Amino acid sequence: MLKFRLAAIAALSLVAGSPASAQPAVQTIALWSYGYSPKPIHLKAGRPVRLVFVNRSGKGHDFTARDFFARSRILSGEVRGGEIELRGGQTKTVTLIPAAGTYAVYCSHFLHSAFGMRATIVVN
Repeated sequence: MLKFRLAAIAALSLVAGSPASAQPAVQTIALWSYGYSPKPIHLKAGRPVRLVFVNRSGKGHDFTARDFFARSRILSGEVRGGEIELRGGQTKTVTLIPAAGTYAVYCSHFLHSAFGMRATIVVN
């Protein structure tokens, strides 16, 4: 009887632990005139992550990281041409599995990058 109870407890702990470990991590990335936060953006290679892009500005901005998105496996969300476009105040979510590397990020809108809207994604 004791062996059965121990086996049941072990099985329940595995089942209870599975959904939490299957959930992607969440990383919020803020955009504003003219910056990104956090800087740099740190992610774990091969681990699912939900990126939540929040435009805190009243102006449109984008998050352009062509190499990063090309090397990542996109699970959900919309990435077009290696960028996420956001209107003022808009929030978008992309879930992906990133590949190891260091990637450049910038806003492709006229002069936004020159005004400091650049960052780096570091995936270890």
